Amino acid sequence: MPDDRSAAALLREVGLLADGPALWGKSIRHNGPGVFLVEIKAPVAAPSVNLAVIGRWIERVPELRLDGKRPSGKEIQARLARFWLPSQQVLFIGSSTKSVAGRVNALAHTTPGDLKPAGSGLWLHLLRAQGDLRVWWAATAAPEEYEDGLMEAFAKGVPAAERAALHDPTTALPWAVWRSPSGARKDTGLLNMLLAEPKAPAQPPVTRIVTLPTGEADGARDEAKRGRRPAPGRGEGRIASAAAYAAQGSPRKVVEPVLVSAEGLDRLQTELADLVGQRPDVVKRISTAREHGDLKENAEYHAAREEQGFLEGRINTLQAKLKVAKVVAPTERGATVEYGATVTVENDGEEAVLKIVGAAEANIREGRLSAASPVGAALMGRRVGDHVEIITPGGRISYKILAID
Repeated sequence: MPDDRSAAALLREVGLLADGPALWGKSIRHNGPGVFLVEIKAPVAAPSVNLAVIGRWIERVPELRLDGKRPSGKEIQARLARFWLPSQQVLFIGSSTKSVAGRVNALAHTTPGDLKPAGSGLWLHLLRAQGDLRVWWAATAAPEEYEDGLMEAFAKGVPAAERAALHDPTTALPWAVWRSPSGARKDTGLLNMLLAEPKAPAQPPVTRIVTLPTGEADGARDEAKRGRRPAPGRGEGRIASAAAYAAQGSPRKVVEPVLVSAEGLDRLQTELADLVGQRPDVVKRISTAREHGDLKENAEYHAAREEQGFLEGRINTLQAKLKVAKVVAPTERGATVEYGATVTVENDGEEAVLKIVGAAEANIREGRLSAASPVGAALMGRRVGDHVEIITPGGRISYKILAID
């Protein structure tokens, strides 16, 4: 029937023979490659999530962030509700190239917050009525291709009004799916949902004998005054013991901003909007190619899917850059070479116009030079009339700054 949004109907829509159902958390009868779907018995208006489980998840994952802040259980609950699709039964679509039974079992028995054995099923564990979840599956020798096809078929069945109400209307995926095989990713606002994989213990360092100059062998050199982390040992600025030294820890990694000019920010935003606008055409080509036969041997389908992968990869890259983009402009236009300045230089009697920009928008063919490049770094801070000499692998290059705008 046209409005049937069940897992079995979705499998039939892409040409697969549905098997099941089995209850979530119970063994299923397929140890080979294939795809699987997790669904609820009937569509409901809103998700019923377990705040106690969410609270334990938040406690287990101290680095969890929602929109850059440490969230409360209620805030997580509200954000999860913004991705719910009231007309849909299917909550999760997955695949396995080895064993569907093994993959589903791993998803069902992973503690919320753990990366392994299968942390991607996290949101399913946050639901209250997990006993009502059912699993359907289908055998196929092309599991990833059919997983992608199921995602596309699912998205086509989402009403426009429901899609518009999503927190991220650009991506219609099953509620508990964060990203598709082709790279489409939900902008959930949630970061560090899973614990990082434990690092292997460090190997003991190789012992070396180092001869120090007189006066340094007994810890007399003051490391603190040299801007370094104090080392264990005696002497002013030293840490009394190796244990105290280790307790200092290491500084936390800070996400560096992406420096762009105002024009560069506009270019990035325009490119992102253009790529997002191309999504429907690529999806249509994939859908058309899927109708031409077996996906494993369908060259047209694979070409369209590869194009979609590149498209989604670039969209993700641009979105990541824009989240940390910082617009910089000359503090005093024309005074010195700074971010965003346009510099006219002369080299061997030939003039060139260079725009000094951040690495994110550099394109030397279009005259945009990264301030982090050797030439860009040498020009930064210079004034009109200055001569700049840069040593490159090809030899020395001399520039005279004629104008700064």
